[in-house]
Amino acid sequence: MTTINLIVRALKRDDRAQWAVLWEGYNTFYERTGANALPEEITEATWNRFFDDSEPVHALVAEENGRLLGLAHYLFHRSTSRLDKVCYLNDLFTAPDARGKGVGRALIHAVYEQARLAGSPVTYWQTHETNETAQKLYRQVAEKSGFIIYRQNMK
Repeated sequence: MTTINLIVRALKRDDRAQWAVLWEGYNTFYERTGANALPEEITEATWNRFFDDSEPVHALVAEENGRLLGLAHYLFHRSTSRLDKVCYLNDLFTAPDARGKGVGRALIHAVYEQARLAGSPVTYWQTHETNETAQKLYRQVAEKSGFIIYRQNMK
């Protein structure tokens, strides 16, 4: 498969079935399965946020010949170090059989374009330290910030 006919576009409501397959793959990759699975209500809320104009959450998909090959979910938020909202690339996933063919790169650049159109001065994201495959791409399209993330789950 080549990505010559690759189209990156906004998610549409009738993409639900194909998006769900990619979303499940993304969650499986990050071991959100079994006892760690996201509750269905989170998936449903996430889906609905993409189509709610009052929400800052957005979704793009990469499509070739009617098949969705990847997804990118991003959001805009305020920052204490900038006047304009910044863009956070929340989720990025490419179907396993489409990896290495420019899908992830195309999605990242499409998010950059959406950020530019929104007046956002920066786009950032995080990945797991063990995700070396993705990091090879990320080193080509962005700079590593050097920040380390700490978190405390409240539940």
